[in-house]
Parts: sequence; C-alpha cells; structure tokens
Amino acid sequence: MIERIPFGQTGHLSSRALFGAAALGSMRQEKADAILELLLEFGVNHIDTAAAYGDSELRIAPWMKAHRENFFLATKTRERDGPGARESLERSLERLGVDQVDLIQLHNLVDAHEQETALGPEGAVEALAAARDEGLVRFIGVTGHGTFAPARHLESLRRFPFDSVLAPLNFTMLAQPEYANDFEELYSTCRERGVAFQIIKSIARRRWTEADDEPRFSWYRPIRDAGALRRAVHFVLSRPGLFLNTSSDATLLRPTLQAAAEAAVAPDERAMLSDSEALGIEPLFVRGTSDEV
Repeated sequence: MIERIPFGQTGHLSSRALFGAAALGSMRQEKADAILELLLEFGVNHIDTAAAYGDSELRIAPWMKAHRENFFLATKTRERDGPGARESLERSLERLGVDQVDLIQLHNLVDAHEQETALGPEGAVEALAAARDEGLVRFIGVTGHGTFAPARHLESLRRFPFDSVLAPLNFTMLAQPEYANDFEELYSTCRERGVAFQIIKSIARRRWTEADDEPRFSWYRPIRDAGALRRAVHFVLSRPGLFLNTSSDATLLRPTLQAAAEAAVAPDERAMLSDSEALGIEPLFVRGTSDEV
C-alpha cells in the first residue's frame, strides 16, 4: 500500500501517489471503472481531474456514487474571472455528480496578466473563496507548468493563502539552475507554511518527435524502462512531503503505483545521469526555448 501523509493543512491523509485523472479523458466507461479497482488495490485515495480533461469528470461520476467517502476529489478551472470560475465550478460539480469537491485549483496560472486578473477584484480567487464559504468546495489551490511555475506560485502564495500548489519535477528539470533555485524556494516555503505540494511530469522522457511511432497517451514521451521509471518515481517521493501525480498514460499506472508503494530512497546521481544518457531524457521545459505545453 502507498504511504499516506497530511495533504498540507487540509486534515486529509492523502496517498503520496495521486491519480492524475487526465488518463480518463478519452477512455470508455468500462475501462475507467477498471482503473478504480487499481486505485483501491494500491490504496490511492486522491483523484486529481480538471474541467479541461475531456470526459474525465464524467468517467469519475459513477465512482463517486459508491466511493465518494473514500477519495479526496480535486478538479481545476482555467477561468480567471469570477463569474467564469463560478460557472466552471458549478459545471464540474454537475459533471462529477457531487455537491462538493474537496479542492478546486486554478489551472496553469503562470501568465502574469492572468495572475493579476485571477487574484484581483472580482477575479477567480474571490469567487472561489465565496464558493468555499457556501460549502461548494473545501480548499483552493493553484497549478502551473513550465519553468516559471514555481516563481509564479510564490507570488500567488504571497497574495492568497492557497492550500496547495503543483509544478513539474524530475531529474533533468532540476538540473537547470534557474528552475532549481525557484523550485527549492517554493519547496521550502510550502514546508514552512504547510502548503501541499504536488508534482507532475515525473516520468517524462522528452517531447514527442515526428520520428516517434509509439501510441501517444500523454503529450510527452514517457519513460517505459522499468528501472528508470522506478528511479524517476523515487527521485520525487524521496523528498519529504511531496505528492506525485500519475501520468495521463494509463498503461504506466500500475508500474508507477508499484514504485510508489516501495520505500523511496533517493537514487544515486550517477544512475540518474546514466538513465538520462541511455534513454535520451530531456527537460520538457527550457526557459526561453520551450516553456509551453
């Protein structure tokens, strides 16, 4: 079973591997139902979906009828203005078939202008805080992709007491000094304040190229080598307090959860370098070059 630790200051003990429900976006219901059994097998009790994840919320809805009390349920909105965020939340509640979600997150809030709108008067944060007061949601978080995500999260945390953040982390991302500095500052801040810290892109190998002919179940090419995948998972989970969101490639869910169920020991740097060289692992985001999803 996967270890459970406090998800920030929410009072919930979440499994350190969270189910990234983007995997359900284009999946048939019967296949989605089989995923639930796998989550129960490994003790995963936290689901992370989003309004933008295709039919993911609809695929989750049948599970909630029978298992709502077993899961911390999180979704996301891309809306930055108050009315749009409120409408998005209400639509997610309807699609999920629930009266309340545990966490609503501002999806990929890394643009400075969008940040001003969301955190400003009549912005998304104000509307979601009102929805929290009404009992439609319990907690509010913020997510981000790209190399500027940690720095933007620090600014967001300065202006509002978000309950959780989310950012990319793997060996090659942390090898970039600018990103590493921002990430470490955010990590330290979250540890001090009790803010839950979620990680994405942990098993990313590199971006797809035209020469790649394997099925594309995630927007990046994932690590499939068993040993390298295990080390990539342990690279994240060996850090106290971090939560790892599983990939949108459901074919890698079981090996990811198996690795997460083991006691995570920080991999040797030489092994990580060897994996990077042997598999051609590259950072998905490079500042000034490729910061877009």
